[in-house]
Amino acid sequence: MSRIQLLNPRLANQIAAGEVVERPSSVIKELLENSLDAGATRVEVDVEDGGVKLMRVRDNGGGIDKSDLPLALSRHATSKIRELDDLEAVATLGFRGEALASISSVARLTLTSNTSDESAGWQVTAEGRDMQAELAPAAHPKGTTVEVRDLFFNTPARRKFLRTEKTEYNHLDDVIKRQALSRFDVAFTLRNNNRAVYSWREAGTQIERERRVAQVCGPAFMEQALHIDIERSGLRLWGWVAQPSFNRSQADLQHFYVNGRAIRDKLVGHAVRQAYQDVLYHGRHPAFVLYLEVDPSTVDVNVHPTKHEVRFRDNRRVHDFIFSSLHHALAQVRPGDRLESETDAPEPALSGAA
Repeated sequence: MSRIQLLNPRLANQIAAGEVVERPSSVIKELLENSLDAGATRVEVDVEDGGVKLMRVRDNGGGIDKSDLPLALSRHATSKIRELDDLEAVATLGFRGEALASISSVARLTLTSNTSDESAGWQVTAEGRDMQAELAPAAHPKGTTVEVRDLFFNTPARRKFLRTEKTEYNHLDDVIKRQALSRFDVAFTLRNNNRAVYSWREAGTQIERERRVAQVCGPAFMEQALHIDIERSGLRLWGWVAQPSFNRSQADLQHFYVNGRAIRDKLVGHAVRQAYQDVLYHGRHPAFVLYLEVDPSTVDVNVHPTKHEVRFRDNRRVHDFIFSSLHHALAQVRPGDRLESETDAPEPALSGAA
């Protein structure tokens, strides 16, 4: 067997990229999370060729200091945690500090940012190789723009695993829609091949939120959806659940968020299926857009590289809360009914027509 040796930084980043960057949609997810963590209220996304040729994400967030720009492209460099206690109560979407380094190791990346209201910003570039990042002045409003070109240009074996432009674009579109559902206070714009696809304004009121949900999930979903808002014992569950009559042949209209983070969790899925099991035919799937709010210290988000999975400190308590809330609501609702908010009451309450 060969002698043990340290991997060079470029190879280490490319290995890490294998966990973080699966396809263009993976890049968009990481960049959107960075924008939202930076306090952006407006995010613009431009893509070409399904994201393989170009992905550009521009936001109006707080920006990155000139001195921090080169460091932003380094592995394990982050502004979001300092010590273990921070990791055990993560309140941001990103925290590992691997995304930009991984992306820049398999693509041509340009990062431009400005922390002030003046037009003068700074830019740093990396092109898939171990190199000293060089700063250059660049005109840019307050906020950050990340431009990613020629994904996997230096790893052709991985590029072969990409699908058609349409398929990659659809994956990318799904990611943006999931983020749009997670943050109603942020405006989102998407342009594909220089063509405007959608532009969603901030949704501050209940009516505006429901309009955005209808735009993402379809008007038929909202027509059959019941709004719930239930809080009990430090847990809050709110959002929209479709009546049993609106069901799907596959689980393609299920959005669940924990503290604003989109997740796919077996425990949550089991609780929802159990709540619907008496009112759905076998093989059919419910539709929902639900948000669970819990104390960040009671949920571990650092269990998977893509951060799609979480681990709750008290699984049984969370499972029972989700199940009992949805089961009682679905059992009581009648055509035309809507579910009303409830706080610290023993059982969810129902109200009249919406």
